[in-house]
Amino acid sequence: MQWGEQAAVFDSANVEATKEKMGDYLFNNGFFNNRITSTIKEYKKRVNVTYHINPGQAYFFDTIFYQIADSSIRKIIMQTRHKSLIRKNERYKQDILNNERERIDLQLKDLGYFNFTRQYVEFAIDTAYRGQRQVAVRIDIANPPRRNTHQIFRVDSVLFTTDAAVNTGDTLKRTSAEYNNITFNYFKNQYNKKILSRRVFIHKDSLYSRSATFNSQRQLANLDIFKFINVNYDQVNAAGDSTNNKFVGHIFCSPLDRYSWSNEAGVTVTQGFPGPYFSTNFKMRNLFRGLEILELNGRYGFEGVASVTDRANIYTSTEASANGSITFPQFLFPFGEKAATRMAKYNPRTRLLAGFTFTERPEYTRSITTVSNTYTWQNKQTTQLSLTAINLNVIRSRLDSTFNALLTDLQNNQGNNLKNSFKPSFVSSMIFGITWNPNNYGNTEKSSFFMRAQVETGGTMFNFAEPGYITRRGLELYQYVRFNLDLRRSLVINKNTVLAYRFNSGAGYAYSTNKVLPYEKYFFAGGSNSVRAWLPRRLGIGTVPPNLSDNPDADGLFDYSFEKPGEVLLEGSIELRKKLVAFLSGALFVDAGNVWSFRQLQLINEGSNVADWNGSSRIDGNFYKQLGVGTGFGFRFDFTFLVLRLDMGIKVLDPGRKEGDRFVLNKMKFFGPFGVDREPVIFNIGIGYPF
Repeated sequence: MQWGEQAAVFDSANVEATKEKMGDYLFNNGFFNNRITSTIKEYKKRVNVTYHINPGQAYFFDTIFYQIADSSIRKIIMQTRHKSLIRKNERYKQDILNNERERIDLQLKDLGYFNFTRQYVEFAIDTAYRGQRQVAVRIDIANPPRRNTHQIFRVDSVLFTTDAAVNTGDTLKRTSAEYNNITFNYFKNQYNKKILSRRVFIHKDSLYSRSATFNSQRQLANLDIFKFINVNYDQVNAAGDSTNNKFVGHIFCSPLDRYSWSNEAGVTVTQGFPGPYFSTNFKMRNLFRGLEILELNGRYGFEGVASVTDRANIYTSTEASANGSITFPQFLFPFGEKAATRMAKYNPRTRLLAGFTFTERPEYTRSITTVSNTYTWQNKQTTQLSLTAINLNVIRSRLDSTFNALLTDLQNNQGNNLKNSFKPSFVSSMIFGITWNPNNYGNTEKSSFFMRAQVETGGTMFNFAEPGYITRRGLELYQYVRFNLDLRRSLVINKNTVLAYRFNSGAGYAYSTNKVLPYEKYFFAGGSNSVRAWLPRRLGIGTVPPNLSDNPDADGLFDYSFEKPGEVLLEGSIELRKKLVAFLSGALFVDAGNVWSFRQLQLINEGSNVADWNGSSRIDGNFYKQLGVGTGFGFRFDFTFLVLRLDMGIKVLDPGRKEGDRFVLNKMKFFGPFGVDREPVIFNIGIGYPF
């Protein structure tokens, strides 16, 4: 059957097997004197089984002895015993012994012991050594059969074949060249040997190292130049002679196609109406024969959106973009050769990018020209770091007269700085970011954690240089600092249930003459990846109410036509995901958040569409009372290659209403007409999980 569960038929043998498994589990976790019993009660055709568990008292590690036949290995183990996973006074666990066996195996394989295996490591356990539930452990490391010692292997030479899978028939023969004690073999000399040698951590005359072998494979693969990288060892050198306890390291690489071109067509699903798009990407590898990668990509699409000046009309929004970038497999920085070689293990990259984006709507046209220089590197496999040393943007817009009048009214009467988004401006910034993903966040097998932090400073160069050249060209300048922290946690309860939660925060402070941030650097709350009971970017600012709706019967109390940019962001979500059947999962969630300003906006209550109460836009000690809270439920359609999400957000606390009237859960309504005493349920469509 594809639906439902298999019938649970009682079998007394399964009861005994379950008791045995429970006893084994307790024994392996230090409860040696456990006792498991069961009681079976029958009622008609039903059976109730109750298991009675008496774990007994736990046993703890006390003393560790070593019995190692090989004196060289004994010296290594004794010098590094502080790294042992078996620690005195910790509860006995079989997993600790297994992990310690693994640690010893990997440690020795990094010190030349190629043939060493974990089967040589055994543990002897004595619970009567001192009594009082204390465990003495003896670690035995045996020698190989018919040998008095374990053999150590060194690297005799390293041979690197850059085109292992290339077949040229008899027309070409491979040539060899040596660089940095590595012999390169190739049909054509087309790759930079200096950069390749930096990514190889197997060195002549060094001890064999398993970690160095895997790191070499990983860093060569990170170049995105080769299809596969295979590293193996033998004991025969180039002359065909046996090298005894010395290895010849062979690195075989098969190159990817130098040119690749991909195209993609699809439909964009946002808060507007779906619209088609087309994108293309061209990639050229080894551009200057230094393993550089050139990428050219373009995108063109349009979708239906509601007009800002007349919400009864639907218009086409067109967006086109073109970008070109060159990625270098090293830092373009005056490092010495030794420093550059040391940095190679962190997968250093330098990316130079130039791009242009154009947006056209009936209310405005907007273009953004971007130039940036970004350094990226990795610390181990779980931490990624990036530094954008130069990020320059020139933004130009042309506004429709009606739309310009609306923006001016928003800024003068309500303190909404949306108009700043459309000023001709020059934005320069430096950005440092770090991403920590220690256990593959989002997997469904085990709990995971994710952190992303970013610090940005804008207009820093203007602290030291006169910006007159830019201002004379009518461009607005910005100086600011900005910080963002995003924390996510996924708890796997069982194979069908996951509890996920998120905390997202940010702050941006402008110290330029105009006292504002570039519009793209503001924070926003609301939407399918934020507080889902509000429309995208429409929650806040603080307790300032939005305009009253011109048609409350259709829209509810407030008019959410305009975005609410803030300088401070606090938001959090918690979501319970449960697999329902096959590819369909359900979710229950609670979201909370808001955005604030560092300054109190000057609000003028004029006109029939303005609320008759004021609110505070400035963040203060009562910020927790000003959070917008929403709840709801949704469905996730997991098609393996794609997760389609539908969420329904319902307001619980609305900070835009009068104090004492902010609880609105009892006012929800799924479909209109709504009226001033009803709150519409917000439907969100998204791709992937919200966090």
